[in-house]
Amino acid sequence: MNYTLHQLRVFYEVVQYRSITRAAEALHLSQPAVSIQLRNFQQQFDAPLTELVNRRLYITDLGREVAELARQILDSADLLEHRASTKGEELTGRLTISVVSTGKYVMPYFLRPFLAQHPRVRLSLDVTNRQRVVESLRANEVDFSLVSILPERLSLHSLTLLPNILFLVGHPEVDCGPNADLSTVLEQRPLIFREVGSGTRQVTEQYLYQRGLPLSPQLELVSNEAVKQAVMAGLGVSIMPLIGIRNELELGQLSILPVPGLPVRTEWQITWLQDKTLTPTAAAFLEYLRLRGEEIVAQSFAYLAAYPPE
Repeated sequence: MNYTLHQLRVFYEVVQYRSITRAAEALHLSQPAVSIQLRNFQQQFDAPLTELVNRRLYITDLGREVAELARQILDSADLLEHRASTKGEELTGRLTISVVSTGKYVMPYFLRPFLAQHPRVRLSLDVTNRQRVVESLRANEVDFSLVSILPERLSLHSLTLLPNILFLVGHPEVDCGPNADLSTVLEQRPLIFREVGSGTRQVTEQYLYQRGLPLSPQLELVSNEAVKQAVMAGLGVSIMPLIGIRNELELGQLSILPVPGLPVRTEWQITWLQDKTLTPTAAAFLEYLRLRGEEIVAQSFAYLAAYPPE
């Protein structure tokens, strides 16, 4: 075989994103350049590593095995590069993080100063649904994952970054009165759910179950943004994390509906496998979060303490 580290990195990113286009964006390459490298790499195997079905890219069993080996080789290469750096204090290597969709409002604030301090660190940030985040964590495809509810049946370490506060919100014209409960509100407006498996969906269902309310959604949407737009359009109400609706609340496009038992609180946590050996880059990022996490929360998320507004 005659593969290169560059080809391994290209193939690994394609597997991570399940998309040549998104891999190209992450690698800062053109789509044709990624396609050429992927084709040259696949030609060295007797069986296909990927399959294109109805314009969707699928990874074969062999492809997944090769991707795991590629990850190990790339981690070793990053470690070697770090050790051989001409400046002992200069951090190099790759940092891979998977983030649940609403976490896109959280993770960049913790990454920006770290990457500014270590410009040679290469970041791979996958913002996706919770199922994919858990899969990437279980398969040891990432250094860390950001979640608001820890996955079950996985042996994990975790570090809490900040609270995740969820309110019932609706269109500003919705007025449920000061003492209404959710059942009263739902007599006039349907409750909009996130998709099955999302952390927000789990919180919503637990809240309903504790109050003996029906768990069957009339409306179910697959992203926080979609739910937000639906609520703003007056299609219904929803239990939503404050982290993703702050601007709309301040602009008067959404309003918090006061009902008993809300807000609900969970925690945004960075998590990683218990038996995982962290690369120097990942270990440095974790230490940075432990040292500066509270400072970043105070600077960028102080508004969390101001809700509900008096």
